[in-house]
Amino acid sequence: MSKYSKYLKYGVALNIVLVLICGASPNWLDAQNERIFRAGASESNITPWLGLPIVGNWGTPLANHIHDDLFSKCLVLDDGKTRLVYVLIDNVGVPQWVYDKAKDVLFEKTGIPKEQVLMAAVHNHSAVSAGGQGRKRKGYSVNEPLDDYQKFLISRIVDGVLVAINRLEPAKIGWGSVDVPQFLFNRRYFMKEPVINPFGGKDLVQMNPRAKDPNIEKPAGPIDPEVAFISVQSIDERPIAVLANYSLHYVGGVPRGHISGDYFAVFADRIQELLGADRQDPPFVGIMSNGTSADVNSSDKIGETEKYAAYEKMKVVGDEVAESVYKVYNEITHHSWVELKVKHSELTLKIRRGNPEMFNNIQKVLNRSKSEGPLFHRLERNYAKRVMQMSLEWPDEIKVVLQTFQIGDLGIAAIPFEVFTETGLELKAKSPFDLTFTIEIANGYYGYLPTPEQHDLGGYETWMSTNLVEKEASVKIVEELMEHFTSMKEMD
Repeated sequence: MSKYSKYLKYGVALNIVLVLICGASPNWLDAQNERIFRAGASESNITPWLGLPIVGNWGTPLANHIHDDLFSKCLVLDDGKTRLVYVLIDNVGVPQWVYDKAKDVLFEKTGIPKEQVLMAAVHNHSAVSAGGQGRKRKGYSVNEPLDDYQKFLISRIVDGVLVAINRLEPAKIGWGSVDVPQFLFNRRYFMKEPVINPFGGKDLVQMNPRAKDPNIEKPAGPIDPEVAFISVQSIDERPIAVLANYSLHYVGGVPRGHISGDYFAVFADRIQELLGADRQDPPFVGIMSNGTSADVNSSDKIGETEKYAAYEKMKVVGDEVAESVYKVYNEITHHSWVELKVKHSELTLKIRRGNPEMFNNIQKVLNRSKSEGPLFHRLERNYAKRVMQMSLEWPDEIKVVLQTFQIGDLGIAAIPFEVFTETGLELKAKSPFDLTFTIEIANGYYGYLPTPEQHDLGGYETWMSTNLVEKEASVKIVEELMEHFTSMKEMD
């Protein structure tokens, strides 16, 4: 063989390799860098056993009936580089230290960092405590042993995420929004005459006064009618999940002692039905998250009010919200790939402390015989005990978890408080994304988050122990979240 023949032979071999790489397997090089978006969803049953106290209202009746099961619902998104986990839990509020334990277990099993995991309560008021029993629920229990329901909850949260990961498949994702204003009323009202609070002070605003009370002047804040939602489909357009967000408190209408997922559960059932996803495999998962609804509920205290039977109103609300989402569902664009981003930080906030006048009045209340009746307010004794517990148990500062997520041109914020609608609207107005929403009571539960201006007006949401943190907390949180959003957008 001549040297030229040898080179020709090697050249032919090289050409064959190149053909195999570039020609025989079409788009082979592109396939190596192909961007595959995947998603999976699940729900795991977290229904408590009967006999535990139901929390969310002033009474704590023992659970004696289960009207509908409670769930931890999970949506996992993966763009091939970043994996995000969203968990929404049928509970009034879960402490950060319970979530932290769940995230630690999840990391051990999956390697997913806690920064990429959002866990939030939907804030139904017909479930049992995930924050401990009795007065422990209002305390600072970071290093204390978990109770049986907390352990059960953690195990079911983790199981749900693992199942969602098992169900990951190539998927498409889209997002959109629709306004549903008819059920929303700001529940804080300016009163013509100030009203006394449990500490002996005067409030300009009252939460949920009597319907048509002649002392009502006007609502003290706005509403946010937008229902934002994420839709995830398989490549062949089978619905995988819908995660929606609505700035409405729980609806209620639940008989004493009943367990229920409230309108959040009704929405999930109805959107599944509308999408024709009742009997598919793997199962469709409908999820409703709570937006910025700390000062908004479904009760009109000024106009005419309609009476509802037990469970009727939550069904009206859940069904109509789902039907409104469905009307625009087919108008949104589902993308075969979008980039996922997350920002996570811890913000230090000061815990509120009472002044000498407040503690002087608290002592008067505690020294007073119950037979004498209230000195200031029917809830004064309850609040006196709560403020004393807060003063003894809570540290001077806490670190709260703040998160933001970017899904294409959708922005999501996560805040561990019951957030006023004003704050949610401010985040939407300032956000650099086309669509933005906030999930409240996320990654912890630290009570209400009034704006500084609402603090000055008083009212239930501003009372010490209902509100735990400093007056400027909402301002600091908005600033931190906007830094997150801006830095993510600049990376595009």
